[in-house]
Amino acid sequence: MQTGNEENVAGDALPDFFDPSFYVNRELSWIYFNQRVLEEALDREAHPLLERVKFISIFSSNLDEYFMIRVAGIEDQYDAGIQDRTIDGHTPSEQLEKIRMMVQRQLIERNECFYRDLVPALQQEGIVFLRVSELSALQQRALSHYFRKEIYPVLTPLAFDTGHPFPFMSNLSLNLAIELEDEENRTVKFARVKVPSILPRLLRLNEIKGFHDDGIIRFIWLEDLVENNLAQLFPKMRIIKSHLFRLIRDADIEIEEDEAGDLLETIEQGIRSQRYGKVVRLDITPAMPLSVRKLLIKNLDVTERNVYEIDGALGFSCLLDLLKIDRPELKDEPFVPSNRIAEQFDTDIFSAIKAKDQLLYHPYDSFQPVVDFINQAALDPDVLSIKQTLYRVGSNSPIVQALMRAAEEGKQVAVLVELKARFDEENNIIWARALEDVGVHVAYGLPRLKTHAKLTLIVRREQKKLKRYLHLGTGNYNPATGKIYTDYSLFTANEQLANDVAELFNALTGYSKHTEYRKLLVSPINTRKRIIGMIEREVDWHRKENTGRIVMKMNALVDAKTIRALYWASCKGVKIDLIIRGICCLKPGIAGISENIRVISVIGRFLEHSRAYYFHNGGKEELYLGSADIMPRNLDDRVETLFPVFDKVFIQMVKSDLDLILSDNVKAWQMNSDGLYSRINNDAPKVNSQTLFLTRACLKKKSCKFKLREL
Repeated sequence: MQTGNEENVAGDALPDFFDPSFYVNRELSWIYFNQRVLEEALDREAHPLLERVKFISIFSSNLDEYFMIRVAGIEDQYDAGIQDRTIDGHTPSEQLEKIRMMVQRQLIERNECFYRDLVPALQQEGIVFLRVSELSALQQRALSHYFRKEIYPVLTPLAFDTGHPFPFMSNLSLNLAIELEDEENRTVKFARVKVPSILPRLLRLNEIKGFHDDGIIRFIWLEDLVENNLAQLFPKMRIIKSHLFRLIRDADIEIEEDEAGDLLETIEQGIRSQRYGKVVRLDITPAMPLSVRKLLIKNLDVTERNVYEIDGALGFSCLLDLLKIDRPELKDEPFVPSNRIAEQFDTDIFSAIKAKDQLLYHPYDSFQPVVDFINQAALDPDVLSIKQTLYRVGSNSPIVQALMRAAEEGKQVAVLVELKARFDEENNIIWARALEDVGVHVAYGLPRLKTHAKLTLIVRREQKKLKRYLHLGTGNYNPATGKIYTDYSLFTANEQLANDVAELFNALTGYSKHTEYRKLLVSPINTRKRIIGMIEREVDWHRKENTGRIVMKMNALVDAKTIRALYWASCKGVKIDLIIRGICCLKPGIAGISENIRVISVIGRFLEHSRAYYFHNGGKEELYLGSADIMPRNLDDRVETLFPVFDKVFIQMVKSDLDLILSDNVKAWQMNSDGLYSRINNDAPKVNSQTLFLTRACLKKKSCKFKLREL
């Protein structure tokens, strides 16, 4: 395959696939994705009221992480004077300029949605946001008493003057910059008070003494209560004015593993250093005077490019707490997935796998069999060993508890805990130590590589022989996300796959340098090479039989080499459908380049998280599922696996799932040839793929109380 303006083996002239106009900027593509998340909150018909609020929260927390990692990285490039251009032709400074422009517009749109649409709608439903100034004098006194008792003890006012250095402010902290006047000598002073993150940001007045419960749910913002009681913190000082601000720091942990004798200790140090990273965004209110603004800019060492004026509350991720309100009519209909393995095999997971391979599609199929797999292995006297990779497991993990129980039962348990799982580092350190304490063999992965593969290998003695059982997944071993992320789970006892997984575990936990895998695709060894090889194979089939067909579902498509292979296949007539939730650097529909490629993104009730790679292969269909997106980090810098699905029935099941998603014209967005997205509006009957998956799952259950508001 040629990837430039050369000739292929047939002598045909090819376009220049390196042309920057054929690519979407990675960072801007992510912003387009987060806009689609915001659109779920903006659409009054899309979700019940509190679910729309949830999407405001998700949009906001997504944006925080984007600045902590991606924008921070571009800022580092800019500060280092790097002027290298991205594949689409942008320098770091150009990217930062475009990011600022787009994010400012999105923040305005978000706040208008919240204050002009959602807040009035919530009020009509008896959920009210109030300011302290709107309360009666009696209620304000009750709140002042509550402040003195419950909030005052955890506040620490910090002065800033010649005798007090500028106070340190941690990542994501919400603060009040306070201008004061000394009543004795009339000098103006400055102080800072951090709004404590250990307390609920939204205070429910009905739960505070002095407020009666009349059925209306009333909230005030914690910072509003602090602001209205500053006099208690600064006696004999006149509060001139206070100004809310919030900052976001670089939170990407840099690890020089060659110099790190103990990776666990290095990660712990990195977690502590996250608090001190460079400030990459400073949120202020428009009312902040220029003098205070300049003071913050100077002492936080930021430029005007990093300052965002936001009218209203700063930081909306806390709005997720509103889903705790007991108003089911304002939320999605509850759905309890079926556990067909338990129904058919009385929870005996090993009998189920011996009978045949089992393929589950979460959350439409219950995640419980994955937990049962480890639980049963822990208690089964015939099980000799368990090996597992853990990336994000969540708190109070039943899977980790089962692994600990297995070790206590005397089984050989080896676990690869990925300490570098971003934003889960601290949680994973806790689990790693707990596992080590009960005798589990804990490894932390390979130098310079994150282990993102989702694998479990269980060895069991059966009739004087050893039999190996596998769980291979596209998602994390986390029951909480198993209820809201779409992912596949394959249970199998296939010997070829078991041999590959065993070799991979040896490479992860020991010094094995095994590089030949029979059936697995393993990053960074062969995933890109094999994927591109299968794309080229479809070109050959299309040339011979006119049957070239590729369907790929993933979270992100960034890798330039794979994109060029897809462009080449499109030029040769192969029909390609890409289902990509987030970042996509490929542009579909370009005449003579990608006119045979279609790209859609589905944003709905569940987070589309599964990765599936389907190739028609001249009728001998091949399907790979797994943990890897098509990004350089997944192909070069992580241990990833894509596993083949051998069962033809399962291949058709997944292909049917993909076809249903491709027919979605309710929750799907289609990418245009300019890299922008638009909703799919056609005359076909309305298809909401996630709703239909829910309906299908419900119909499989013997009894189902789930009701859909719409089909």
